[in-house]
Amino acid sequence: MKLLALELSTEACSVALHVDGQVLERFELAPRRHAELTLPWAEALLADAGIARSQLDAIALGRGPGAFTGVRLAIALAQGIALALDRPLVPVSTLQALALRAPAEAGNILAAIDARMGEVYVARYRRVDGLPQLQDSERVCAPDAVLLPEGLQYHGVGTGFAAAEGAIVTARAGQLASVDATALPRASDVLTLAVAAYARGEAIAPERVEPAYLRDNVALTLIEQQALRDAKAKAKG
Repeated sequence: MKLLALELSTEACSVALHVDGQVLERFELAPRRHAELTLPWAEALLADAGIARSQLDAIALGRGPGAFTGVRLAIALAQGIALALDRPLVPVSTLQALALRAPAEAGNILAAIDARMGEVYVARYRRVDGLPQLQDSERVCAPDAVLLPEGLQYHGVGTGFAAAEGAIVTARAGQLASVDATALPRASDVLTLAVAAYARGEAIAPERVEPAYLRDNVALTLIEQQALRDAKAKAKG
């Protein structure tokens, strides 16, 4: 199985390649440089692995929630590559990928990404057979409005735990066994989930991918719209 994965939903830019069980990855904190770095990194990984684009079975991507422009860019690039190659897409939840950053022994995981504007993207997971399974819906809310079931301990991962001066930690300190507020989703984690999803037959046609915004009040500026159109055209070329 050969999958290329993109994760651009946060300030981190991440591209990874899965080739028959081996994973290569490029990862960097690169705010506002995702459009510049993503395709060159993808080509470099393919070259390092000694395979051509045409040998890919599918394109995986983090479909959000996260930064609106980053999520849209990941979808545009993934769609462009997939359409050019006539390959399917494997969309993966960015929060679920982030949950894989929790300690290996973590059973209950709370993944949270800083959504700005005084809010966080958040979801609860339970690790089953090594993979995080969603326990409730993904949601966007104020950090101090995050609720956890009584009597359970959670391992927290993600920048949402640093939002609003650590409001989640303050509000839920008694139920947090550990917190890593620096954790960011990575394309290698997207691959972990995508490989399993692809094996289950969950790949979809490129035009069917749906971003997870969670917020209703999102809009692209004219400049952002043009940048995304340019990125999609470049991916097809």
